[in-house]
Amino acid sequence: MRDDASFIDLLVDFGQELRQADVVIGSGEITTYCTAVAALNPSDILDLYWAGRSTLITRRDQIAIYNDVFRQFFLDVPAASEDPRITAIKTASGTMSVLQVPLSEPQDGESEEQEAKLGLMSSTSEVWRNKSFAVCTPEELSSLRRIMAQVRLTPPRRQSRRSLSSRKGSRFNVRQTVRGSMRMHGEPAGLFWLERKRKIRPLVFILDVSGSMSDYSRNLLQFAYCAKRAADHVEVFCFGTRLTRITRSLDRRRPDDAINLAAKTVFDWDGGTRIGDAITAFVKESRRSRLGRGAIVVICSDGLDQGEPQVLDKSMQTLSRLAHKVVWVNPHKGDNEDYKPNTIGMMIADPYIDRIFSGHNYKSIEEFARELSRMG
Repeated sequence: MRDDASFIDLLVDFGQELRQADVVIGSGEITTYCTAVAALNPSDILDLYWAGRSTLITRRDQIAIYNDVFRQFFLDVPAASEDPRITAIKTASGTMSVLQVPLSEPQDGESEEQEAKLGLMSSTSEVWRNKSFAVCTPEELSSLRRIMAQVRLTPPRRQSRRSLSSRKGSRFNVRQTVRGSMRMHGEPAGLFWLERKRKIRPLVFILDVSGSMSDYSRNLLQFAYCAKRAADHVEVFCFGTRLTRITRSLDRRRPDDAINLAAKTVFDWDGGTRIGDAITAFVKESRRSRLGRGAIVVICSDGLDQGEPQVLDKSMQTLSRLAHKVVWVNPHKGDNEDYKPNTIGMMIADPYIDRIFSGHNYKSIEEFARELSRMG
């Protein structure tokens, strides 16, 4: 399925890392690894470790190499650390989750318990869920992006004008019922029903990559990349002082390659902010190519605008008529349920916004993904 593609790519990339470390692995072993993980719990780091060790490693002297590559790839822990057996990750609640990866096979006389001693590690979806991106270290952000690659976004769907046969439909299918009766020489064979066909609703991301959004822009771009992998009708734009379309730049198998290419495409990354000019450029592009018509438009910005207020007001008014829904993601909202817009850009745009989300940490990204799938 399309939703599983990003996770399978992650496992394949892990196999490639092992190959680069001189571990001989064929495509058959990698396929077996993916099958084994699918039968277990893919979000459990222990299952990932033992499934790979059981299916990818065939020689005793490869175990130490496998452990080093596994720690670096999935946990971002350097091979040369003070105690390479232990990796500890502290969650927001203060509990410590520990994974102990054995250095090598036990020597003769050592107990089996010593070889398989593994601490408890919570599901990767729980790691640093409540910690804001702005206060994460670079190592933590790198780990979070790997975890975020596993977020599964269900594309929002809408009812189309076409109908299809359904046992639980709400409309009576007169034509099919009459045809069935004619085949039975006038005796009704049964009642047939119709329901409206559902189609994927277009999704558009307009991401602020100015200097004031530097703590959040790359992580929100990672989420847009996940959405692009989950559905076909997804367009992604970035803006600072001008609008840049980066949809094609995100057509890469590895998320880091896609995001780095997108960053090179956007010339005003970490620059100033002109939200009104960017929305105006998108509206003009949409009128030509119908990109935003009937779409859910997601604007990710803190609302710190250096442009003219009148331009932003006019462009948001036009966008609200063009799009199905306008969603604003503002990291400054945080966990505040009673958030009120307090920047000029947000106050001007607020009357035209349908929903506001925060997107300041991994937990809020998960919640946004769930709500987005229900907006069709």
